[in-house]
Amino acid sequence: MQTFYQISDFLKQHKWRYIMGVIVLLVVDGLQLITPRIIGIVTDGLTEGTMTIKYIYMYAALIIVIACFIAVLRYAWRMLVMGAARDLEFWLRNKFFSHLETLSPNFYNNNKTGDLMAHATNDISSLRMTFGPGVIMMTDAIFIPATTITIMLFTTDIRLTLLALLPLPFIAILMGVFGKVIQKRHKDVQAAFSDLTDKVQENMSGIRVVKSFVQEEHEIDKFLKSNNSYIEKNMRLVKVFGFMFPLVAFIASLSFIITLGYGGSLVIRDEITLGQFTSFIAYLGLLTWPMMAIGQVINVLQRGTASMKRLNAIFDIQPDITDAAVVKDITQEELKPAIEFNNLSFTYNGAKHPALSNINLKIEEGKTLAILGRTGSGKTTLVNLILRMYNTQEGQLSIGGHDINTIPLKTLRESIGYVPQDNFLFSTTIKDNIAFSNIDMGMEKVVQATKFAHVYDNIMEFPLQFDTILGERGVTLSGGQKQRVSIARAIAKDPKILILDDSLSAVDTKTEEKILEGLKQVMKNRTSIIIAHRISTLKEADEIIVLDEGKIVEKGSHEELIVLHGLYNSIYQKQLLEEKLENEA
Repeated sequence: MQTFYQISDFLKQHKWRYIMGVIVLLVVDGLQLITPRIIGIVTDGLTEGTMTIKYIYMYAALIIVIACFIAVLRYAWRMLVMGAARDLEFWLRNKFFSHLETLSPNFYNNNKTGDLMAHATNDISSLRMTFGPGVIMMTDAIFIPATTITIMLFTTDIRLTLLALLPLPFIAILMGVFGKVIQKRHKDVQAAFSDLTDKVQENMSGIRVVKSFVQEEHEIDKFLKSNNSYIEKNMRLVKVFGFMFPLVAFIASLSFIITLGYGGSLVIRDEITLGQFTSFIAYLGLLTWPMMAIGQVINVLQRGTASMKRLNAIFDIQPDITDAAVVKDITQEELKPAIEFNNLSFTYNGAKHPALSNINLKIEEGKTLAILGRTGSGKTTLVNLILRMYNTQEGQLSIGGHDINTIPLKTLRESIGYVPQDNFLFSTTIKDNIAFSNIDMGMEKVVQATKFAHVYDNIMEFPLQFDTILGERGVTLSGGQKQRVSIARAIAKDPKILILDDSLSAVDTKTEEKILEGLKQVMKNRTSIIIAHRISTLKEADEIIVLDEGKIVEKGSHEELIVLHGLYNSIYQKQLLEEKLENEA
C-alpha cells in the first residue's frame, strides 16, 4: 500500500464503508454456497425415493428466499464499495485539480496539457476500478475458493477434490507472469493517450492558425499517426488479455474433465452419492469465476498501481513559489504600492545568459513607470518578478519597504491588477470575465471598468450584452476587444498596482488615445507599470526606462530620452516615419 499513500487519508476516512461492504459481500458469497448443497440433498432424495413433493416445494422456497437475500445484499455491497470508489474518484480528481492550481508557471512550461488531462481522466478512473471492482474481485478470489474447497474436502471424496483442484494453481502462476506484462503495456497505453489528447487540445486551440496556413491535411496526418499509435498500444494490451482469459478457461475446464472422469467412476462404484457428485460439480462451477477473477484482480491492481505512480509523480512536485517559513503579517490595505529594485539579476533555469542584469529602479507610490525595449529584452520578466511568478534573491526587490519574499502571496497578488500579453478570457459571460477577481462584484463596478477600458460600447452592441457567452479563450471577440476586456478585468479588481504588459498592441491609434485618457483617471491614485512597443502609449509616464539585453540602458522622461539620441530616440524616429508614411498613404 506504500504506492497509495496519496489516498491514505480517504481510505482511513471511509474504511468502515469498505469493511461493511466486504462483510455484506462475504455474507452473499456464503449464501451462494448453500444452494449447491440443497441441490445435492434433493438429488439424493430423488435417487433414494425419500424426497416428497412437500420437501421439494420447501427446498424450492428456500432457494427463492436465499436468492432474494442475495439480491438485496448485492445492492447493499454495491452501494457501499462501488459508492466509496466513486467518492474516491471525485475526491482524488478534486485533490489533483487543487494541486495543479498551486503549481508554479514553470511546471506548465515543462508539462503538456494532454498528459495532465490523461492523469485527470484515465489514471483516476483506473484508481476507481482498483478500489471498486478490484476490492470485490479480490474478496471473491480469496473467500469463495477457501470456503468452497473446504466444503468439497469435507462433503466429498478427498482424492476427487485434490485431483480436480490440481490444474488450478497454474492459473495463479500464469497471472503473476501476465501481470508484469500488463503493467508495462498499460503504461504505454496511458502515454499514447496523453499524446493523443495533447494533439487534439493543441489543434483545437490553434485551429485558426491551422486554417490560415492551410495545414488541415498535415494535422490530420499527424493525428492519424498518434491515433494509430494509441490503437497499436491498446491492441498489444488486448492481445495479452486475448491469450490470458482463454488459457485460464482451458485450465479450469481440465478440472471438469477430471471430475467427470474420476468422479463418475466413484459414483458408479457407490463410493460417493449422485447428490454429492452433483454438489461437487456445482461447487467446482463456483470456483471458475474466482479463478478468472484472479487474472482480473491482477490486471486491475497492475493498472491501478501504474496509474497511482503516474499521479504520485505529479503530487510529489512542490510549487516553486510559496510563502516563506516566516512571512510578515501584512494586509492588502497596509501594503504600500512603492516598488524598488536593488541590483536585481535573474536567470531562467537552464538559460546560459541572465534575463535581467543589475536592475536598480525605484517606482514611487502613485507614479507611472513605462518600459520600452526590443523583443526579449526582459520587459515581461521584470513584471513577472513583481507578481512573484519567479523567486528573487533576498533584498533584490521590495514593495512598500518589505522584501517581496516576506509578503504573503495572497496579499501581494490581491494588490496587483495584471493585463498579460496573452489576453486569456474564460468560456463564460463577459460579465463573469470582468468580475473574475470577485464573483460578487456589483454590475455598476463592472460597467464602470468597461467604460474606462473603452469597450462598453462594443459590449452593448452584442444581443446579450454583458451576458454574452465568449468562446474558448475569448475567441468570439476581436484582438482589440479581448485586450480591452482584459484591461477592464484588471481595473475592476481595484488594485493598488496596475501592470499593463503590451496590452494596447491590437488597437488602433485613435482607440489607444481614448483608452489612455480613461486610464489616466484609473492610474491617478495607484502605482502603474506600462510595457509597450509604441512610444505614443508610454510617453506621458512619470518615468520611462529602456531595456536592452536585460539591462537598463536609458532612463528618464520622454523629453529627456529624446535629447539623449540613444535607443529610445532611434525607436521614436522610426515610429514617426512609419506614422508619416501611413498618413500619406
